[in-house]
Amino acid sequence: VQLQASGGGLVQAGGSLRLSCAASGNIFKINNMGWYRQAPGKQREFVAGLISGAVPRYADSVKGRFFISGDNAKNTAYLQMNSLKPENTFVYSCYAIDRTNTYWGQGTQVTVSS
Repeated sequence: VQLQASGGGLVQAGGSLRLSCAASGNIFKINNMGWYRQAPGKQREFVAGLISGAVPRYADSVKGRFFISGDNAKNTAYLQMNSLKPENTFVYSCYAIDRTNTYWGQGTQVTVSS
């Protein structure tokens, strides 16, 4: 399984960004996709996940502002991030889980300026 992430960048506080994570390869057993984020020198933390392509899970800190969705036809998950704050500045990494492995895409930098 390969994951191609895109959509990061620089945005002002209050703005929005949408991250994409496209999966390819042996994707048929994937049952969970989502994102973690990490600041320099800090542990990676969960942001949002989509279980079985339909059930969303969110970190408490992003509930009501971030929304995860999936497009099965494109094998792609999306993370819509609204009302961004400077403290949302991280490297965001998408993941996919099948029955035996967790796969990671390359991180994408999201920077929110005040």
